[in-house]
Amino acid sequence: MANLLCENELHFQQGRFYMSFKVSVPASGHEFSVEQGETILEAALRQGVGLPYGCRNGACGKCAGELISGEVNYAKELSSLALDQQKQGKTLFCQAQPQSNVEIRVREISTGRDVEIKTLPCRVESMQLLTHDIMKLQLKLPETERLQFLAGQYIEFLLKDGKRRAFSIANAPHDDEFIELHIRHVPDGQFGDYVFDGMKVKELMRLEGPLGSFYLREASDRPIIMMGGGTGFAPLKGMLEHAFHINLNRPVHLFCGVRARKDLYMDAIVNSWLRQHDNLKYTPVLSEPEAKDNWQGQTGFVHEAIIEQYPDLSGYDVYMSGPPPMIKAGMDAFYAHGLPETQIYSDSFEYSDDALRAMGITKPRTDAS
Repeated sequence: MANLLCENELHFQQGRFYMSFKVSVPASGHEFSVEQGETILEAALRQGVGLPYGCRNGACGKCAGELISGEVNYAKELSSLALDQQKQGKTLFCQAQPQSNVEIRVREISTGRDVEIKTLPCRVESMQLLTHDIMKLQLKLPETERLQFLAGQYIEFLLKDGKRRAFSIANAPHDDEFIELHIRHVPDGQFGDYVFDGMKVKELMRLEGPLGSFYLREASDRPIIMMGGGTGFAPLKGMLEHAFHINLNRPVHLFCGVRARKDLYMDAIVNSWLRQHDNLKYTPVLSEPEAKDNWQGQTGFVHEAIIEQYPDLSGYDVYMSGPPPMIKAGMDAFYAHGLPETQIYSDSFEYSDDALRAMGITKPRTDAS
C-alpha cells in the first residue's frame, strides 16, 4: 500500500478518500491520470489525449487496445463485443476503469489522417437564431455513435438531390453530445433558404465527416493569431474551447471581422472567455459600421488590423477562416510581413453555385475551352 500511495495521488472529496491512477502510453510518451469513476477514454479526452473511439458505450470496438500492464474493471456488464475483444487480448477503453497504474498500447489520433470518416444519420436537435442571418444548429447522432474529430474540422450534409453542403464544426471534441454548426442565410441560396424557412427540429439528415486539415496544431509553442470572417468564427470557436479544455497556455489573439455590429455574434461568449483566460486577447473589426452602431472599436479590413498590431509575423502561428477573398488578402499580407508558409492554416469556405448566383458572382470556367 505504501508503494501505491507513492505512485498515485490520494484525493479527499465529499468526506472520503479516493485514489487516482496513472495511464501510460509508451509509444507516444503520453501519461494521464484517471479519477475514480472515470473510464480510461473519458480521462484521456478530458486531458487532450487523442484515443480513438466511435460510440463511447462499448458497442463498436473502435476504442479497443492492448493492456500491457496493470489491472482494470469494466464500468458495466460486458457486451458480447467486449467479451470477444477480451478473448483476443484487447480492452475496450471506453468501459475500462483502472484499478492500478496501467500501461496501454493503442493507436492515437493526432492528425486528420488518423480520424475515421463516417457517413451517419443525424437529427436536428435544436435551432437557434444567433443574428439576423446566422442560425445555430445542434445535430444529434444515433445513441450508438459518436463523431470523433479534431477541433476545426468540418462535416458535409448529403442532400437528397446528390449535392453536398459543407459546414465547420463549432464545438470542441470533448463536448461531443451534439454537433454544433453555424449557418449563414444567403438570400436565394437554396440550402440557406431551407434552413431558415423550411427546416424543423427533429428532422432527419445525413452527414459525412469529419473532413479537412484545418485543426489546432498543439505541438507548436508559438503564440497564436486567429482571424475569422463572419461564420468563419465557428471552427475558431471549437479550437479555442479545445485549447481552454487542455489548458493550452500559449498566447492567443482572436480577430473577428464583420461588416456591422449586427453581424458580430457570440460576442458575450468571447467576453466570458476573456474573464477566464489571461492568455486570450480579442479584437472585433467592423468594415462598414452603421451610424446606429456608435462603434468605438477597430474599423477597416480585419487582416489590416492584424498587420497594424503585428508587423512582424515570423514568430506566430496564424489560423484563418472565412470567405475566399478575406483568406487571399490575409495570406498576401501576412507573407509580406514575414509569416512562413508552414505557420499559416486556413479554412476558406466556398459558397454553393446557387448562393453565388444570388450574390451576383459568376465562377470562372475551369475547362480548357
